[in-house]
Amino acid sequence: MGDKKFSLEELSQIVGGILTKAQDVTITKVAPPMLADENTLALALKEEEIENIEKSNAKAALVPLGVNIDGISTIEVERPRLAFMKLLNVFYVPPQTPRTIHPSAVIDESAQLGKNVSIGANVFIGKNAVIGDNTALMPNVYIGSDAKIGSDCLFHPGVNIGDRVVVGSRCIIHHGASLGADGFSFVTEAPSNIEQAREQGTIKETNKEVKVFKIPSLGSVVIGDDVEIGANTTIDRGTLENTTIGSQTKIDNLVMIGHNCKIGKACTIVSQVGIAGSCIIGDRVVIAGQAGLKDHVEIGEDSIILAKTGITKSFPKKSVIMGAPGVLRKDFIKRLKYLDEAEVMVQKYKKYQHLLEDYEKFLNEDGKI
Repeated sequence: MGDKKFSLEELSQIVGGILTKAQDVTITKVAPPMLADENTLALALKEEEIENIEKSNAKAALVPLGVNIDGISTIEVERPRLAFMKLLNVFYVPPQTPRTIHPSAVIDESAQLGKNVSIGANVFIGKNAVIGDNTALMPNVYIGSDAKIGSDCLFHPGVNIGDRVVVGSRCIIHHGASLGADGFSFVTEAPSNIEQAREQGTIKETNKEVKVFKIPSLGSVVIGDDVEIGANTTIDRGTLENTTIGSQTKIDNLVMIGHNCKIGKACTIVSQVGIAGSCIIGDRVVIAGQAGLKDHVEIGEDSIILAKTGITKSFPKKSVIMGAPGVLRKDFIKRLKYLDEAEVMVQKYKKYQHLLEDYEKFLNEDGKI
């Protein structure tokens, strides 16, 4: 965390908290209580962390509103996680990005570079590309022809930006992310197996000599402002229209977003989510880890898709969806209840099964069945 030093009064003002001061402390770092020393502001945001403060060497702690600890200076906050974010920003040491152009960078003479940019080793910038003011491209970043990158962006090593991709301002893109690869879009001469299955529910004829033709991607990818994209995430260009990501959306590592998708503003998409082509995701939607969405579905704004959900149809706004295939949470819980009731019924059936079998035998012998 470097050589940064703060008084408790300074940190309390930064987080907008209430300071109860037991003693003077100079804070040089933040940490969980059990890792804290005398110059650490212990982050006791959960009940078990609060209990650990007395066991630690900390003399000061950030705590939820209403928590008081004898002999410990405390900064009480109403929203602990928000205060946590503010503190980490204070102590955060950003990657070193010297505002120079490395001699190994390859920059087309037609490219436009803004003021105070940082271009690292082995960066490639293609024809007519535009790089905004204060943007930092770390080593081995690739920027395609006619791409437009906004101001104050940070691209970590190995980021690949395809031709004509547009990225807004203040975006962070992590290691190995790919924006603007061709969409996964193909067509066959005769109806394929999947087309037959969709239309008829079965596969009747199989063409073993089938030819598969690539459908070119003429669109691109457009990213809004203040978007963060995780490591090794891929966002494919559209077929005719652009694939779009709304401002303030945060995308985790290892996410796949297919061609033609429209992702709204301030969405949260967690690791290993797969979104097939031409999906429309409304504003402020949360998609939890390993969820999968089939193509051409629409998810209304302010919805939540829980982990491992398999989306096969569209849902309206403010839906909470879970299961595979995905259903509304209330319906999923109802189905679980039915399964519990079914288990009870099966046990009852087994208990009286011999009576039912005897009765059926009696009816058969009596000639009625």
